[in-house]
Amino acid sequence: MNGRRQAIVASMLSGMVPLLNLISPAIVGLVMLRQGGTAAMQVAIWAVLPLLGWAWVGDLTPLILLLGVLPMAAVLRRTQSWQPALLVSLLVGAGSEVALRLRPGVLEQLQTQVGNFLAQSATDQPEISAELLQTTLISMFGVMHMMVAITCLILARWWQARLYNPGGFQAEFHALRLQPQVAGLLLLLFLLAGFGSTALAGWAMYFSLPLLIAGIAMVHGLVKVKGWSGMMLLGFYLLLMSPPIMQIVAVFALIDSFYDFRGRLKRRDDNEN
Repeated sequence: MNGRRQAIVASMLSGMVPLLNLISPAIVGLVMLRQGGTAAMQVAIWAVLPLLGWAWVGDLTPLILLLGVLPMAAVLRRTQSWQPALLVSLLVGAGSEVALRLRPGVLEQLQTQVGNFLAQSATDQPEISAELLQTTLISMFGVMHMMVAITCLILARWWQARLYNPGGFQAEFHALRLQPQVAGLLLLLFLLAGFGSTALAGWAMYFSLPLLIAGIAMVHGLVKVKGWSGMMLLGFYLLLMSPPIMQIVAVFALIDSFYDFRGRLKRRDDNEN
């Protein structure tokens, strides 16, 4: 934020270092959020150079994240709402899938590595067909990039709030709640994706991720409204490592879009006081 040159240097240097190259998209996202598309594109042109190098050697992730975070940050800046930004993240999942399919060598290498791991660690389990394994890998690749892209955008928004609006990110995230029609559409698409014969086959996790993020925001908001200890959040995140708990949180986010747990609790507490 001190200047375009500093942003370019920071994004390029972080983009050259393994793991730190995941921070580069967040830096460009911060520029987009604060200064708009023109400034962000001027930084992105330079930031993309080391990420193209990583893509050339087989690591597509940093480049996919940069290309995904830019439109998500642009939508968040324009709408000042997380709901459309989360919906744009679906394009990150779809784009990741296309990118992986366009690199059959990378996909084949992943499939071989995972297949060998499963063969060694689960000898008593039924054998998974190559087609099913490939479909699962592609879906996991897409949802992983969606999740990391959302995390990068959260990091960029948090940086922006720390610099210019202390406490603003917390209030904004705690208020994140999907509109009923959006949550209902995501549920419908999730169900359609569960039928292998539809064009959406394999995308079920894509449609559940925005609900999961909304559910996480709901829990944060409830903890704030009730004044519970931060240890509650620590316990929540430990439980969230379990896929069944993720599904439960997504279901509660769907219910919350119609019921508004946070709003009702806050109004009840205000009335009692």
